[in-house]
Amino acid sequence: MILQSVKMAWASVISNKMRSFLTMLGIIIGVMALVVLVSIADGATNEVTDAISSMGTNLLTVTISDGGNPVRLSEMDDILALDDVSEAAPVGTDSLTLSSGEESETGSVTGTTADYLDIEGLELSAGRWLNSSDVDSNTRVVIINQDTAYDILGVTFTTDAIDQTIDIAGIPYTVVGVLAEDDSVTSSASSYEAYIPYTSLERISSTVSDVTSFVVAASDDSRLDAAEKSVETWLYDRFGDEDAYDVTNMSEVADTMDSVTNTMALMLGGIAAISLLVGGIGIMNIMLVSVTERTREIGIRKAIGAGAGSILAQFLIESLMLSLMGDALGVASSWIALRIIAAVTGSSYTMDGKVVLAATAFSLVIGVVFGLYPARKAAKKNPIDALHFSG
Repeated sequence: MILQSVKMAWASVISNKMRSFLTMLGIIIGVMALVVLVSIADGATNEVTDAISSMGTNLLTVTISDGGNPVRLSEMDDILALDDVSEAAPVGTDSLTLSSGEESETGSVTGTTADYLDIEGLELSAGRWLNSSDVDSNTRVVIINQDTAYDILGVTFTTDAIDQTIDIAGIPYTVVGVLAEDDSVTSSASSYEAYIPYTSLERISSTVSDVTSFVVAASDDSRLDAAEKSVETWLYDRFGDEDAYDVTNMSEVADTMDSVTNTMALMLGGIAAISLLVGGIGIMNIMLVSVTERTREIGIRKAIGAGAGSILAQFLIESLMLSLMGDALGVASSWIALRIIAAVTGSSYTMDGKVVLAATAFSLVIGVVFGLYPARKAAKKNPIDALHFSG
């Protein structure tokens, strides 16, 4: 009986191809919205998570807000002496003019020390990073990013920038290193970047003097919380006021971002699920029309012995068929859409099997829920009244 009901449902679907397609269109759009939106949200989550992980999950960022009791550069040694702390580096940033010859641009100039490279997970494409003697001697050396090398110095290869001179706020600095390209979502918004010894930035900047911000690396990821407590204890002993400083734990930032993006994915999925419900209403409407159109057929089937269960199964299977076919087309369209979006944006988006299964399960439920009422209505028709139905 089931096989016969499937054959009859299929015959009904293909006999009205355009109407069947338009009926499935709501499900197709709903599945596409669900799969594509959640996949994009997952892709964004992965990019953010990878970017934060590349910076290191053993990182603390400290911001000092007490300007009346400044931290001296020499006190970085005290931070390094704390338990569970392996590296520490001050961070001072100012927007200054970077120039060479006729080229001149405003860029982000960061003053720091030798540990900054490893703490922030930066990589060099050429040359070297700052060392302790650069900081101690206030050496006029600079590490630049690739945009600065190409646009301001006008070099073709990053290695060509080494030993060239670039003026920072009118003062010549020798390029000793060029950073590797950074396409992460957390990379600086500034196109032009330069890194010089902290002592040098103190001399040329009107806004940077004492240390108001520094980064700290724990000796191990598992020791980050212990390192945070050590740093906070030192800061409290130093300032005597918890409001004088702020300590940001990168692992907490990663957890927060993960929570936010997961919530965003659920919200987008919920919004997309509404489209599936609308598609289910469309299926129910068409099935009700179909029941009315086939009233005489129902009467004939009942007259020759078909039971109410057989009639109900036929229309319920037809509803399920429309819903699941719409789901299949929606999944296929989602795959194509994600490939197009990935090609346009340059990002990587993949369909999550769990999302596809969820969309299929939801489509299955919609087929049953919105097909049950028309199917029951068909099954309950009186065969005599159905045979006398004139349409």
